[in-house]
Amino acid sequence: MVKTAMKDRTINLKVSNITPKQWSSLVIELNLVADSWRPYGPQIKLKTRDLDKIIRWGRSKHENIKKGKRSHSIMGPTEESEI
Repeated sequence: MVKTAMKDRTINLKVSNITPKQWSSLVIELNLVADSWRPYGPQIKLKTRDLDKIIRWGRSKHENIKKGKRSHSIMGPTEESEI
């Protein structure tokens, strides 16, 4: 049985009209795909600016992140709002 050399294949994504948060989510999702496919053979390498920083942020627990400007309290089933 003769093994043939596999060619490297390249995909270029040009993404526009995307927020920084959406961009980070997209990069994190693509990294998850690369990690999950690794046991089946494909070696996917991502290349973008600040890739390591985005991946580190995506893997962190986010326990110390402040809540956003909108901090609404959730009412229980028996509580009424004051109008």
